[in-house]
Amino acid sequence: MESMMTLTGNVGHSIELRQTKTGINTCTFRVGTTPRYRAADGWTDGPTTWVSVVCYRTLAEHVARSLDKGDPVVVHGRVRTQAWTGSQGEPHEKMVIEALTVGHDLNRGVTAFARPTTRVVEAPPNQAPNPGPPRDPMMADDTSAEPEDEYDEDQLMELDEAEEELAGAMA
Repeated sequence: MESMMTLTGNVGHSIELRQTKTGINTCTFRVGTTPRYRAADGWTDGPTTWVSVVCYRTLAEHVARSLDKGDPVVVHGRVRTQAWTGSQGEPHEKMVIEALTVGHDLNRGVTAFARPTTRVVEAPPNQAPNPGPPRDPMMADDTSAEPEDEYDEDQLMELDEAEEELAGAMA
């Protein structure tokens, strides 16, 4: 039986996408959770707990492209233990969440979802074409998973206007 955990908190630092020696995308980040307590004179913050999170493959790429330091997140995944030996020969161990899903905490703000595209984007004649994000090796090579229709210019303007309205409402 595996232990699972769901936690909410804030991303503690910038996220970097890396690859293992075998070419698997990976990213790690820490999530800080700070409880709030009601005291006689109002609310007070408790001590912050930091939890390390690791993501692999496509999730790692999407997390690196979507999250920034300070973003409120919800993480769900398997509880793992990482063990290693330090430079002086002393054993070390830490608990890590191997994320299965990661997303913005919508109790604390709004976000917009965008599917990654794998289509080659036409570049101006003086630039090389943009190949788009790398394909997920776990996905089949059929093109049925790709989006079928593009936004036209009017739809993009409507989306921009809606985004500006939303930003104005949040200010």
